[in-house]
Order: sequence, then C-alpha cells, then structure tokens
Amino acid sequence: MKLATLKNGTAIAVQNDHFVPLAKLGFEDSLLDLISGNVNLEALKVQLASATLEPLDLTQLATPIMHPPKIICVGLNYRRHALESGMAVPTQPVVFTRFSTTLNAPYGDVPHDSSITTELDYEVELAIIIGKGGKRIGLDSALEHIFGYTVCNDISARDIQLSKEVGGQWTRGKNVDGTCPIGPWIVTRDEIPDPQNLRLTCQVNGQTLQDSSTSDMIFSVQEIVSRLSYWFTLEAGDIIITGTPEGVGFARKPPIFLKPGDVTTAYVEGIGTLENRIVAVA
Repeated sequence: MKLATLKNGTAIAVQNDHFVPLAKLGFEDSLLDLISGNVNLEALKVQLASATLEPLDLTQLATPIMHPPKIICVGLNYRRHALESGMAVPTQPVVFTRFSTTLNAPYGDVPHDSSITTELDYEVELAIIIGKGGKRIGLDSALEHIFGYTVCNDISARDIQLSKEVGGQWTRGKNVDGTCPIGPWIVTRDEIPDPQNLRLTCQVNGQTLQDSSTSDMIFSVQEIVSRLSYWFTLEAGDIIITGTPEGVGFARKPPIFLKPGDVTTAYVEGIGTLENRIVAVA
C-alpha cells in the first residue's frame, strides 16, 4: 500500500497515478496518526479496492510525515562510499540527526543560499518509517517494527559538514532548511520483502551519478533498527535515513556540487522517485 500526504495536509492512498483521501476510507487523521494508532491496513486495502479514485498531481504532494518525532541518519553505511570518501569502514553505525525544518516535498524546490554554503551535494538514500516503537529491539524482530519505506535525498552542505577550519560540523552541514526531500509516498513493509536488494540511483540534470544497491550496506536495515534502539527509544513515525552509496559529488575529481537550476532525480526500486530543482535564495 502506498500512503502519502498532500500539501493541504490530506492523507491519501495512492494507486497507480490516482489517489483517494483516507477520509473516504474511514480514516480522518494524518499519516503520523495512522502509523501511531495500529490502524488495520488490511481493512483499508479492502476499501481501497472499491474506492473512486482521482488523478494525482505529483507536484501537490508534501513530505509524507511533516513532523516526525525524530529524523535519525546513518552515515558512511555503504562500503564503496566509505572507500571513495577516504574513510575507514565503520565498525558501528555513524549516527547524526536532522530537524523537521529540513524536510521538503518530493517535487519541491531546494533552496540554495550561497551565503551559507556553496557545496551542496546530492545523496540518494532508502528511508525507514518506524511503525512500532521500542527499546532494545532484537535483531530477529527488528523488521516487525518497520511500518514502511520511502525515498530520501539527503542533500548536504559539504563545506560546513567537512570543514577543517572548525573540525567538521555535521549538525549544521546536514540541517540547512529544505535540504531533505522525502517521499513521494510511504510503501508499506509488506510490499518490500527484501530491503537489502533494492537498486537506488541519483541523477543530476539527467546524468546518472549514483547507481548502486542496498546490498552494499555495511549495516543492514534490521541491524540499524536494532542497534539504534539500544542507544535510544524508537517511536512510531520516526524516520531513519540509512546512508548513501558511492558516486557523491564531493568525492569526484573534479567535485560536482549542486547549483541553481540543477534538477536532482533520486530513485529507489519498488518505492518511487523524487525530483527537485535547486533554486537560488535571494
């Protein structure tokens, strides 16, 4: 099942190029409320099968969860990306956080404020949506705590994140407003039987710069959920962004950084595509 949110806040179910508001299926609240409330998805699917659908305008989609409890990110989680970055393959997940003010729509414009950064970098990533929260979640049951999956472009200000002058500023470099497009929808866990076998790509202006598979992850989806839950409590609606593969801009020779007018297209197999234009901030 594909679940999304329109810019007016309406929670919807998506089928092919059409949608129906969840209110017409008997659910009046937000996707976060749905995820948190143990709603019977099978009953919603039955109603969806006979619902009257409307054509979907992708540009009217918002990020699926506008105010998640937490946005947790895992860095350097692909072997070939760690190597291209000149960094050691981590033995424990590298964890940082994003703020909800960085979230952007799947087809939204990404602001480029040259007074803050001149080195914006693209990063396609698989994102997890937690369904059932918990603490000290066992590895064997970790996937059961996942509600679904979505696509993220973890756009990063590398001149801040990797600054040698101040020793690196991951929180600042990863939290420029509007630099985290997520969507276009959440695909429920039952439709992604193997999250470790998904192709993911990122294009800039039609040129493919990242093309890899989640099979290259250092820490698998279930390992990430389990390990994070030992360090802090996971809550329903938490977004976990699981890392990016090789091909990022700062590691290229010469480097490729995003500039106003560029269009990024991030894709994860079985889920969907984000398309975002980089727009100068006056």
